[in-house]
Amino acid sequence: MPTQPPVLVASDLDRTLIYSAAALALTMPDARAPRLLCVEVHESRPLSYMTETAAGLLSELGDQAVFVPTTTRTRKQYQRINLPGPAPAYAICANGGHLLVDGVTDHDWHAGVTARLADECAPLEEISAHLHESADPVWLRKHRIAEDLFAYLVVERELLPEDWVKELAVWAEERGWTVSLQGRKIYAVPRPLTKSAAVREVARRTGASWTLAAGDSLLDADLLLAADRGWRPGHGELADEGWTAPAISALPERGVLAGERILREFLKASRP
Repeated sequence: MPTQPPVLVASDLDRTLIYSAAALALTMPDARAPRLLCVEVHESRPLSYMTETAAGLLSELGDQAVFVPTTTRTRKQYQRINLPGPAPAYAICANGGHLLVDGVTDHDWHAGVTARLADECAPLEEISAHLHESADPVWLRKHRIAEDLFAYLVVERELLPEDWVKELAVWAEERGWTVSLQGRKIYAVPRPLTKSAAVREVARRTGASWTLAAGDSLLDADLLLAADRGWRPGHGELADEGWTAPAISALPERGVLAGERILREFLKASRP
């Protein structure tokens, strides 16, 4: 009997499957709050969570489909996360800049990405210099370069002028870059640096015939559009803009319960 091609499940992590304490959105009475599992520790402190129910669903999904964590995090930041279930054979970091195979960077993939960036958009140095010069120390807390691929700022969100981000987005777009505001972070990412390209490569290698995806931010839009089916939670950049597409389901749940709902949808859609 022929073996069915695997289903590939590519999911963003932060504010999609895992949540910081500030992003949990626990609006119910304390006595009815779900039990939480810590899945990330940083500098000896708990940092990210999912519900215990979501942890069980993710373990089940890992046995049923090719689960691919797909994140804008650097490799070092990703490796702090301890997800339940089987260790993923593939993971996508740095918004598609690094493809990990059994935890190890595929250097040929990374070389191809960097060559494409050099050909298709303004250099990182120009973008980083502009961020440094235009950001106001009143609200800027950190300016970081991630994997020599893109830049991000950590800001005091309540002090950040709304027009500054919009003006930055216009300036960056003219140079082939995308701007995304996620919580306290403002990302400037080269437009050719996409999660979807790396997911297509994993699909090619695994022979997957059906791809499912989830994400909450502008940087996840290309991933969702490339999937056969996708889901976005009721929070985040995409929800704020009312973004949707024919194969995308906009879920009402917000916060950590959205992560649980997304995993239920993944399981349902990946069953033969």
